[in-house]
Amino acid sequence: MASNRPYLPKLIATSVVRGSGQGDSHGGIFTVDFDRREAFQHVDWNTSDIDFTGRGWDRGLRGIEFHNGEIYIAASDELFVYDQDFQIQRSFRNPYLKHCHEICKKDNLLFLTSTGYDSILVFNLSQEEFARGLYIERQRSEWQLQQFDPCSSDGPEFVNNLHLNMVSVQATGVYFSGLHTGAMLHLGKDFSISEACSLPAGSHNARPFREGVLFNDTKSDCVRYVGRNGGDRAFRIKRYPEEEIRFAGMDDTKIARQGFGRGLCPLSDRFIAGGSSPSTITIYDLHSNKTVVSVNLSMDIRNAIHGLEIWPYA
Repeated sequence: MASNRPYLPKLIATSVVRGSGQGDSHGGIFTVDFDRREAFQHVDWNTSDIDFTGRGWDRGLRGIEFHNGEIYIAASDELFVYDQDFQIQRSFRNPYLKHCHEICKKDNLLFLTSTGYDSILVFNLSQEEFARGLYIERQRSEWQLQQFDPCSSDGPEFVNNLHLNMVSVQATGVYFSGLHTGAMLHLGKDFSISEACSLPAGSHNARPFREGVLFNDTKSDCVRYVGRNGGDRAFRIKRYPEEEIRFAGMDDTKIARQGFGRGLCPLSDRFIAGGSSPSTITIYDLHSNKTVVSVNLSMDIRNAIHGLEIWPYA
């Protein structure tokens, strides 16, 4: 008998753990099979050189991309290259890469959000080097961009005014946003910056999608699609009974909470996947405006999804 259940691809996800201490897990790398509703952890991230001061910061792994059969995953200040068995092959550091969040590939270029420096760094995948830095600031009502050499000492100061957390490269240009930008910004070919659309404060993962914008409205605990010509959607993020939550109240920063939405991945024109805490990945159907299925990776409230992509390798 034929099934009416839609085909859902396997996903790869990274997570960060807020409020974890020395010797604890700080997140990891997972693949998620929605047909079996199973998740498998390939990497448990725990290093001795993690900065333990404040928020999620250096804890855990972040944005995900793929190139030439390999997996590129960003930590706070280092870009790691894994093979398909999740063994580290090499890694790259840069003094202007700090508190990196999402990354995005276009041709042979990898764009990385450097949250700590209000910048986007461009990494040349062919030459395996950081090739360009783009520092973004707002002076009064005008957005401005300054290019800098990420291999020199003439770059920007550590500021984190905008908390840039997302970059998406489309045929129409580079789009990016942060907790404090108030908008999804567009970088044109002439390096001018304009506002593509407004965003609620505290948004994550904003990107152009269909005829509008898709994003995690994190403060409102929902995933939103807003279209230029209507068809808006809002999905409430999954919550659990409080008695099922582990380590509630253990994060002294009070940042870790249920329903914190971060990590977003379009699966098709119809289905999208969104991440939340405690680490859960949920599939949403834009046509029916309904939740399709959720898979939980951890009931630890400090453990939150960060990067989320379709797994491209068989």
